Amino acid sequence: MNFQESELTKQVAQTARDFAEQFIRPHVMEWDESQDFPIPIFKEMGKLGLMGVLVPEQYQGAGLSYFEYNVIIQEIAKVCGSIGLSVAAHNSLCTNHILSFGNETQKKAWLPKLATAEWIGAWGLTEPNTGSDAGNMKTVAVKENDEWVINGTKSWITHGKSSDIAVIICRTGDPRTSGNSTAFVVERGTKGFSAGKKENKLGMRASETAEMIFDNCRISDANRLGEVGDGFRQAMKILDGGRISIAALSAGIAKGAYEAAKKYAQERHQFDQPIANFQGISFKLADMATEIMAADLLIYQACDRKNRGEKVTREGAMAKYYASEIAVKTANEAVQIFGGYGYTKDFPVEKYYRDAKLCTIGEGTSEIQKLVIAREEFQK
Repeated sequence: MNFQESELTKQVAQTARDFAEQFIRPHVMEWDESQDFPIPIFKEMGKLGLMGVLVPEQYQGAGLSYFEYNVIIQEIAKVCGSIGLSVAAHNSLCTNHILSFGNETQKKAWLPKLATAEWIGAWGLTEPNTGSDAGNMKTVAVKENDEWVINGTKSWITHGKSSDIAVIICRTGDPRTSGNSTAFVVERGTKGFSAGKKENKLGMRASETAEMIFDNCRISDANRLGEVGDGFRQAMKILDGGRISIAALSAGIAKGAYEAAKKYAQERHQFDQPIANFQGISFKLADMATEIMAADLLIYQACDRKNRGEKVTREGAMAKYYASEIAVKTANEAVQIFGGYGYTKDFPVEKYYRDAKLCTIGEGTSEIQKLVIAREEFQK
């Protein structure tokens, strides 16, 4: 694998960096405090191709690779994890599911609107009582002639309230049986489809998280993605790529926290010298820099395999597991370096600290990642 970034990747990273600095950084704490989901920002990113990164140009996407996707998420997450999370969820879950498993008619109907951010996407697998236990989901779709009737609730859904379109996984067979779920696309405004509770969260507060409720929601069979019974297999493949997204998100948050701590350590003086001169601080920064680089290498490996069309279950889980844990550790150490100031909202590290924890939970907890990695290792 060539670790040298291409000129295209560098240019894309600079575009994302400039956008984040100009249009996101000035509003980070405002959005965090109000829990406002700033839809206009995503519309602007759509104009730059940042909301359809992996979508081919024929569907009005940017047609870029996972290398460019990685740097986009990282550059945005360095400034605001919430916005980075929403960009990742829109690209890697809803949009990518339709791109990966939709037929040509479905792709032409939905991808251009998603790739340009005319529509915001959501993806629903998790339910109130079935997080990792997806085979026992309670949201059920029943076939009636050429329609499906959906009943149930999806929870912890990014953009669950404000999305214009959602890909959802419903049970179409008996609980905990093979091939018991199917994927469907539901557009906002469809009768019986509504938003439920919006979550009041510790971090990632500007990335909307809410319930999606289905009450005798009728959709056409034309809204089914792939074959009946293929939903869980599709979801696992989407999560393989989604874990690269969360790894990139984690690395971006870690880098933002590290850069803030490094700058502060060089500016803050105690005993007539910068605190960066003290071994207790410099060793923390050395550990942070080393672990961030290790996370980057895992992410690059997963991106490389994904670009080649190879299986990334193991590599994606490793990247997501390690990078998310390092994000939490780095943010924690950054707060420590700032001392009392790190515990206030006047400085950026407390937000990195709050945002980072979600990365060890969303799209499969760290414990689930270790389970995936172990299974893949035993199968070798």
